[in-house]
Amino acid sequence: MLPKENPSAVVRVSGLEKSYGPVKALRGIAFEVPAGSVLGFLGPNGAGKTTAIKIMTGYLAADAGKVEICGLDVAKQPLEVKRRFGYLPENNPLYLDMRVSDFLQFTAKAFSLSGTKAKAAIERAVIQTGLQSVYRRGIGQCSKGFRQRVGLAQALLHDPELLILDEPTNGLDPLQVVEMRHLIRELGKPKPSSLRVMCCLK
Repeated sequence: MLPKENPSAVVRVSGLEKSYGPVKALRGIAFEVPAGSVLGFLGPNGAGKTTAIKIMTGYLAADAGKVEICGLDVAKQPLEVKRRFGYLPENNPLYLDMRVSDFLQFTAKAFSLSGTKAKAAIERAVIQTGLQSVYRRGIGQCSKGFRQRVGLAQALLHDPELLILDEPTNGLDPLQVVEMRHLIRELGKPKPSSLRVMCCLK
């Protein structure tokens, strides 16, 4: 008998499989993530954590299985799914020659935000991630910790229902790790108007 589906699940993964040649990265994994929760993927290097995240976000196709984000099939409705989540990949892709402010404005345009909506979204993300002190600074002049916060801010700009972070504390010093974990806990707190879920890899 199959387990009963959780109607409040924001993420549903079932029978997920992926191979790289003879190497089996995922062997039929299945799980659900209910709304308002913080989920951590834990495991050794090579366990398939990043592979699972890449399939969930539509950046990699699965060999078998199904992933649903907010009730939408990732394989069949990729563009609509991408509008529902924010993503901070393992290697935070930033334009180091841009200022933080310019990068966030550029990202807002990519999310089709403009005018007062873009301004409000940027202000909210900057406050959420504590970027006020470096907002006018070049990204290349920011510390690793602040660069991670910039990457997190861009993932939050469109107020996603789901937030997916791949090794958000990677490369940070011990103090920055503590600060980032505190920030993640704050962002993961329930909000009446949001279904936001945190998926963090370590």
